[in-house]
Formats: sequence, C-alpha cells, structure tokens
Amino acid sequence: MLGGTFDPPHLGHLIVAGEARAQLGLDRVVLVPAGLPPHKPSGPTLSAELRLRLLAAAVRGEPGLTVSRVEIDRPGPSYTADTLEAIAAGEPGAGLWFILGADQLVKLPTWRDPERILAAARLAIAPRAGVSDVEAEALAATIAPGGVDLLASPLIGISSSMVRERMAAGRPIRWLVPPAVEAVLREEGLVAS
Repeated sequence: MLGGTFDPPHLGHLIVAGEARAQLGLDRVVLVPAGLPPHKPSGPTLSAELRLRLLAAAVRGEPGLTVSRVEIDRPGPSYTADTLEAIAAGEPGAGLWFILGADQLVKLPTWRDPERILAAARLAIAPRAGVSDVEAEALAATIAPGGVDLLASPLIGISSSMVRERMAAGRPIRWLVPPAVEAVLREEGLVAS
C-alpha cells in the first residue's frame, strides 16, 4: 500500500510504486488517497473525489497498480493503521507492505498507533533527499527491526506542492505528472490549455 494525499498525483508517486512492486516481487501496489488527512488541518487543495479520479487516471493501464477508495469512504480522519487493518481483513493471509519515504520513517513513531502499522505490514522505504541510506538503515533498525525493506529507487525531486505552485502560476506541469492526470486537470479548468 502506498498512501498519501495525492494532491495531485505525480510521476514520483508512480516511480516509487513501480520500484516497490518490482524490487519486492509484489503482485500489486494499492495506492490509497487520504480522505481527510490528519496531518493537514486545512485539508487537501483538491477534493477527495477529484484526487481519486486523478489517481485512477494515473494508474490506468499500469500492470499491478490499483487504487482504493477505502480512506475516502471512511468518515473522519484517515489513519494508516486503520487502512492497513482493513486491507488485511479483506485479504486474509496476504503479505502486506506499507510504502513510505525515508523522510516519513523519521516521523512514524509520532503517527497514530505506529505499533498497529508495524503489526499489519512490513515497511518499504523509498529514498528521500535529506535522509542518507545510512540514516534510513539506522532508523529502520530502531523503529522496526527486521521489518523493513529499503528500496533502491531514484531520488525524485517532484512534489505535489511543486505541481500545485506551477499550476497556480500558469506554468507547465508536463513531465511532472502522467499525461492522463494533466488531461483531467485541464478538463477541470485547473491547467491552462
């Protein structure tokens, strides 16, 4: 599972999902957009349904990448522990990995019920600028000894906030988001033609 706000989804999200699938031999990676992210009190810029639609467009035709609306349909804040347990209950016996960036691994102990997250899934950690491989390995050994796989994926310097800033300034977002995402944003009048 790769969770996030996906406000909007960009190529970095897909690269991490694809790398996790390939490196860990996963049957599929489920991308889960947050309904009401607890760490963003003002909420996402784009509506939950539009973020879901953008994410579905992003993964359309990509083998092994799917989208779930589990957090969008759940009332209240979206907590990772609840989502992982819901996915596990729906697929008894399936091995689960929770994919997150090394920058978020640092924060994991402050999340709601991190012990439930670690009980439900192994962690797959993607590299992030500002966290060296050595630091990520040390954190992994402290936070979830024996329960972490470090991904060897490229550092991606794209963020949803960067994409939103460029959209607001009327600058191109081509090459930052999948073409299908750009097309939906254009349909919605959020990107200039």
